[in-house]
Amino acid sequence: MMKIGTKIKDFKTKALINGIEKEIKISDFKGKKLAIYFYPKDLTPGCTTQAENLRDNFKLIEKNGIVIIGISKDSIKSHINFKEKKELPFILISDENLELNKLFGVWQLKKFMGKEYMGTIRTTFLIDENQKIINIIKKPKVKDHANEILAEFNLL
Repeated sequence: MMKIGTKIKDFKTKALINGIEKEIKISDFKGKKLAIYFYPKDLTPGCTTQAENLRDNFKLIEKNGIVIIGISKDSIKSHINFKEKKELPFILISDENLELNKLFGVWQLKKFMGKEYMGTIRTTFLIDENQKIINIIKKPKVKDHANEILAEFNLL
C-alpha cells in the first residue's frame, strides 16, 4: 500500500464527471486537496452508505477545497447507474483493469465466510495540493466518512 509522504505519480484514466465519460490525469488536480476513496462495488449496502454520506456533505467538503474521487473496478456503465440512482455529485473512476487498485496497494486478499478471494480494501487517501499523500484512512466509517475526511484535513 502507498505510504504517507508518497508523491502520487501522474496517471491517466477514464472517469465519470457530471454524467460524462472523460479522460483525466491526476496532474489535472495539482493545487487542490484530494480525497481518493477506493470502494469494492457500486450499489452494495456499505458502498452506497459511504457514497450517500459523501453526497450529503458534498457542499461542505467542496467549500473546504477538497475534490472527492471514488474508484472501483466497476464499469463506466455501472458508475452512470450508481451516480444517477444516488445523485452523486463527485467524480467516479472505473478501474476495470485494476491498475489504480494495484498502484495504491488496495487490491488484496480478503476473507468472507471462510473463503479467500482478491478484492478492493476500502481505503481513502488524502492528498495535498502538491499531490503528496498526507494521510490514509484505512477502514473508513461509511456512515461518517465526510467528517473523517474533514478532520484529517484539520477542517473540523
